[in-house]
Amino acid sequence: KNPPKKLYVLGNKEILNDLFVRYPMLSKCRESIITAYLLLEKVYTAGGSLYVAGNGGSASDCGHIAGELMKSFMMKRPLDDETASVYGALFGEEGTKFCKGLEKGLPAISLPSMTALSTAVCNDINGDYLFAQPLNAVSRQGDAFLGISTSGNSVNIVNAMMVAAVKKVFRIGLTGENKCRLDSLCDVVIHVPERETYKVQELHLPVYHALCAMLESRFFGQKSHEEVR
Repeated sequence: KNPPKKLYVLGNKEILNDLFVRYPMLSKCRESIITAYLLLEKVYTAGGSLYVAGNGGSASDCGHIAGELMKSFMMKRPLDDETASVYGALFGEEGTKFCKGLEKGLPAISLPSMTALSTAVCNDINGDYLFAQPLNAVSRQGDAFLGISTSGNSVNIVNAMMVAAVKKVFRIGLTGENKCRLDSLCDVVIHVPERETYKVQELHLPVYHALCAMLESRFFGQKSHEEVR
């Protein structure tokens, strides 16, 4: 799948350039990172949500991603004046003071963080359905699912991707450099150029940090639009 020729974002040229300066080996992922960003931008522009899943260290990455998107990451995200005025109208001085601490966020749900549900699925159904079951319950057409797997073949991630396909959810894979099952199931797969698990995970972090920074810049930044390409 070829990304559009031009990408209009807020400050994202600098974010991408900085990523590739600090991690030159990731330059080969440029097209897939931009394509993944475009899908996420489309989802959030339409009011959709992102669901993220992974196993082991990648499960921790899921919580990390959700945290960067649902609150401030690299810039402040104050409520708009109209929303703030509603707090004042409903709750007076208390509401006005309270809402100053609230920030805008992008809905991002870490599926591995649902401990009670996860243990119930593993116990009552099968661990292979660990992420497929909650994704089937909560996702809606036009949402996005990001599956993180260092091999790209994790059964519970593959199964969740099948659910996402049926529910018409945009599918993004984040994996290592080898060809894998996710290649045939996703709208885009970001293959970082490593094979050993911990080395793959080390490169996943700067990739998803860049995606989170780009999304934050796009939806909460103050700079004027510019072309990445």
